[in-house]
This record gives sequence, C-alpha cells and structure tokens, in this order.
Amino acid sequence: MNSVHMTPVPRSTVVAYRDDGPLSRGMGALVSGQLPPLPPLIAGAFVTGVLLLIGVAGSDGLAVFAPAVTLLLAGPGSSHPHDGRLDWLVPPVLRLIEYTFIAAIGFAHDVPPVLIFALLGALAFHHYDLIYRLRQRVYPPPWLSTFGLGWDGRMIVVSLAALVGFVTGAFVLLALYLWALFGWESLTCWLATAPSRVAAAETETRD
Repeated sequence: MNSVHMTPVPRSTVVAYRDDGPLSRGMGALVSGQLPPLPPLIAGAFVTGVLLLIGVAGSDGLAVFAPAVTLLLAGPGSSHPHDGRLDWLVPPVLRLIEYTFIAAIGFAHDVPPVLIFALLGALAFHHYDLIYRLRQRVYPPPWLSTFGLGWDGRMIVVSLAALVGFVTGAFVLLALYLWALFGWESLTCWLATAPSRVAAAETETRD
C-alpha cells in the first residue's frame, strides 16, 4: 500500500498548520489539551516583540531568549483541538513570531540578506506546501515536523547560534538542510500521490 495513503489523518488541520516540533508537542502532552492555545500565544507574541525591540536595538542580547518565552507560553497549547472560534489565528501568529525572530537576529548579526531570505524561503515553501496538501487531503508524514525541527526547534537553533557567535554559518547550514528536507519530501509525496486522488480532493474542496 502506498505510504501516502497510510499517513494518519491529523486530528485538526489547524493543529497541523502549527508545525510544532518535538519540544512543543512534549509540552502539550503534559497538559493533555486543557490549555486554550490563543491567549498564551498572544502573550508570547507581545513578550517576544518586546524582547526583540530591546535585545536587537540594544546591546544586552535579550532577543535570544524570545524562543524560550514563546515555547513556554505557546507550547502547552499544542495538544488542544483548536476548535475555538478564533483558534485559526494560532498558526499565522506562530509564523509571524518565527519569521520576525529569524529576520531580526539575522539582520542584527550582519548576516547577508540573501542568506536570511534563503532560510525564510525554505520556511515559506514548507508552510505553503503544508497548507496546499492539507486542502487536498494529502497529509504529511508524522516524522516531517520532527526532522523539520518545528517552529520551536528552528527558533532555538538560531538563538543558540547567536549565543555562540555562529549566526551566519547557522543560517547557511539550516537553509541548506531545510531546503533539502522539505523539497525532497514534498517532491516524493506528490509523485507518490495518485493524480486521480488529488483531482477528487480538489473537486470535493470546491463543492
């Protein structure tokens, strides 16, 4: 049987759009879905914004603590079914935090803009591919978010690179790794998916 067809259906497409890594999922497992996801995330976005403004504009380096703050506030909500009226806002807020943090750290440490855009491009490609395939009911394999590190893991990698002074090198390695991983997985997934199945899903989506 085709491995694409064997991929488990996510319990919620909104949860799948979050793109949580192992750390965030582990924190979510501790609260068993009892914590609503949006209010803590909004608080995390606010604190992250303050840390970026202070840490990037100043010299105290507080920006590197933004991933830990976001993880502590947003991670426990990963196990929630995200069935609230406004819970669909969670994935775009997470994207805003992750992209802004990566760009802010990159520009603050004089990373060449082409490397910043290359890393952000890999993330944008992955998140677009994730949205499109879920609309067609072509579900990503469970291991993808683990090897892709999740929004939490990627932010922590960039933060650690800033702490040890290896930002440019980390951007190069992370961009190459994520482009290779997401590009290869996306290509093999769509090649393994029967065209008739995608067409049927598109027809059902339009109806």
